[in-house]
Amino acid sequence: MQSRHIIARAADAAYEEPEIYRGHSEGFTRWTLADDSHPAAVHTGFGICRLESGGTIGSHVHSFEESFLVLEGEVVCETPGGAVTLREGDYGFVPVGVEHRFRNAGSVAARWAEMQAPQPRTSHAGDTYFVPDFEAAEPVPVDVRDPRTRNYGHIDPENMDVDKQTQDRLAVSASMRTALLVYSGITVKMMVDSDLGAQLHTMFMVQYEPNGYAGAHDHPLEESYLILEGGVDARFDGHEYRLEAGDFALAGVGCVHEFANPGTERVRWLETATPAPPPRHSYRFARDWNYLTDRLAEKQG
Repeated sequence: MQSRHIIARAADAAYEEPEIYRGHSEGFTRWTLADDSHPAAVHTGFGICRLESGGTIGSHVHSFEESFLVLEGEVVCETPGGAVTLREGDYGFVPVGVEHRFRNAGSVAARWAEMQAPQPRTSHAGDTYFVPDFEAAEPVPVDVRDPRTRNYGHIDPENMDVDKQTQDRLAVSASMRTALLVYSGITVKMMVDSDLGAQLHTMFMVQYEPNGYAGAHDHPLEESYLILEGGVDARFDGHEYRLEAGDFALAGVGCVHEFANPGTERVRWLETATPAPPPRHSYRFARDWNYLTDRLAEKQG
């Protein structure tokens, strides 16, 4: 059976200047984790971006949606609608065709996880087009209550804790992104979805408590996972892996996968899904269909 998954290790990270950005950026490199060079990834473009202190990425537009989560340092994202300073834990969304650029005015390099949907096409110059500069604006911090920064948000590890979902904390959020889904030792908090304007993908945070477990299942979409904290036992296409902080995985359409946290510490990761999950039947759990198989066998017996 053809492998329908990707595994990349933090120890093998290789940052390179993307060819399409040459001459349009300074101090910018990217570790590409999912693109059209791998048969398992059809819908997903994913990578870790790095922008050195004083670095810039010129004004450009994409024919795909782009979302990002700052992992360390700070970076300014500018659009014709304004400029926002993004720090660790801040995330944002840039719709299709919106002009934007980045600069690092900080003293250290900035890194951020970047999701692109639909997948950029190598044969179309990465579906990226550099445009004339637009007027600069004074950057402001992310404020989820301010409509002027409505394409941005912020998430901290404590936002994943069930016992810290108090009214005073929830009151500072502008939307249903305050909701925390809890099941089977797993918590999920949405970050980027249609509320922020995304139509083609979602980005969210996942946390497994000790003994948290998700049984074997697959989806009619691609999922990617960037481990941020702790470690998790994973199975993709029947292959077992131990994923640690900084590692990356992708489950393609139809890839049966499962996760378990047998340790004593929590594990937390950034997850994306593309295309955006349908209202129903986004999960196909093996246990349900195995149950049906057993019931049918009983009747035939």
